Amino acid sequence: MVAVAFDLESVLRRDRLVVVVALVAVIVLSWAYVLAGAGMGMSAFEMTRMTQPVGVIDSAQPSMQGMSTGGTAGGGTMVTGTWTVGYAVVIFFMWWVMMFGMMLPSAAPLLLLFARMMRKEKNKGAPYVPTGVFALGYVIMWAAFSAIATGAQWGLEASGLLSGIMVGTSAVLGAGLLIAAGVWQLTPWKNACLRHCRSPIGFLSAHWRPGRTGALRMGLVHGAFCLGCCWFLMALLFYGGVMNLYWIIGLALYILIEKLLPAGTRIGQLTGVVLIAWGVALLFYA
Repeated sequence: MVAVAFDLESVLRRDRLVVVVALVAVIVLSWAYVLAGAGMGMSAFEMTRMTQPVGVIDSAQPSMQGMSTGGTAGGGTMVTGTWTVGYAVVIFFMWWVMMFGMMLPSAAPLLLLFARMMRKEKNKGAPYVPTGVFALGYVIMWAAFSAIATGAQWGLEASGLLSGIMVGTSAVLGAGLLIAAGVWQLTPWKNACLRHCRSPIGFLSAHWRPGRTGALRMGLVHGAFCLGCCWFLMALLFYGGVMNLYWIIGLALYILIEKLLPAGTRIGQLTGVVLIAWGVALLFYA
């Protein structure tokens, strides 16, 4: 009996290691893709250096608007803002892979718990496939967000509210995004979504479905809750710079804090107040 229990514990440790390695690999590759420029022809470091405060775009700064390819800025050749189907696909994958890197770390506790429960439920066979299906459902929801973000980026660039290096050019737009994100942080809908994200056990207890179809459904539902929790925060990239590493890393760390720390809910509410005050100040000085 002791030997059986020891063997089960060994299997659980091995399964946990496999899931952790897979998660880390996906997250690292996602960040590597973003840092390399996500297909833009210029690294994220170079684009971050080119970022100007909103509303203060230097007229001498190279712009990508209306250019095709081969424009040189900051020592690199950047794919520019001429919107074709191919360019839209590049932008979509830029957003989607960025969401992998930013969101999967905060989803890791739930994925690990799900893998453990699948092992104990089946008592045989590796739980990797259903865990992968769960993760697929999760990232499908962020694919939907990425498609919407791609459309929004096209619209903002076409209207001149977003520069060729994907930085907001309007202080009014930036203030509106900050205030809207701050208000969302204080709504009951945000709190409800955050509560599900912060409680892996509670989520699985309330939404458990058997089989791979059930895993996909749970992944979609959890992705929807995470999307409801964080979509306005991600929209702030249109203010700070879509490929601005300070904003990307800062938002990713903030999401981890909000979802994993005991005081995450209060931190989220305080952040809402700060964002509203920031937006009002930006609007006033604009």
